[in-house]
Amino acid sequence: MVVSPEFLRRIAAVAAREALPRFRMPGLVANKVAGGFDPVTEADRETEKAIRALIRAEFPEHGILGEEFGAEGADARHVWVIDPIDGTRSFISGIPLWGTLVGLTDGGDAVAGMMAQPFIGELFYATGDGTHYEGPHGKARLATRTTETLSEAMLCTTTPAIFEPDRRSAFDRLERHVRLSRYGTDCYAYCMLAAGQIDLVVETGLQPYDIVALVPIIEQAGGVVTDWDGGPAERGGGIVAAANTTLHAKALAVLHSG
Repeated sequence: MVVSPEFLRRIAAVAAREALPRFRMPGLVANKVAGGFDPVTEADRETEKAIRALIRAEFPEHGILGEEFGAEGADARHVWVIDPIDGTRSFISGIPLWGTLVGLTDGGDAVAGMMAQPFIGELFYATGDGTHYEGPHGKARLATRTTETLSEAMLCTTTPAIFEPDRRSAFDRLERHVRLSRYGTDCYAYCMLAAGQIDLVVETGLQPYDIVALVPIIEQAGGVVTDWDGGPAERGGGIVAAANTTLHAKALAVLHSG
């Protein structure tokens, strides 16, 4: 199945319609977990509702998995995977490093995806013929960097605090090998990897809706994204994304060297 860029633009438009008026505005933030903080906002819920409605109308035979409202038709061959506001902590802090993620799987494999950041006005998407950018810099086809040496690489993660103790040690070990690391980027880091701005993204504890949309964006730009064991990334968990196979192999080697 081929997804048209126009349909992804329509998804981005309805997501912007719901999320933008609620960004940097006072609003109720609910906590989804006891003994911790996993925020959810009206923007998360209303954005996902709008995206689901658009997908149902266009592809009624497809399944949907979303962060806020769970799965419907999950046994379908084609399943849309939605994170309406990836980076809710940034959203509620007024920081525009959040985005709407929508991906499509075919038999479990991620084949198309988009990340839209409406406040900045950027859209990153992949539908099978490469990874594309639309935004203030115009339109462009994206490609990852050719960096093959860890000492020259730039690394991102949302925050080292997400890592369990053993994986935190592994991440710290990798961080000591790279030229520069940056935190707090959520989904935006993966798009910067596809755009050739950084070289590595390493995280853990991700859900499918956190990563499915980003897999095609990275792979179709020339990058590699797997779990920490080198397996498929679509199921989430620990994720290692790299600009190319050589750098990916070196990152995995360091992460497992302890």
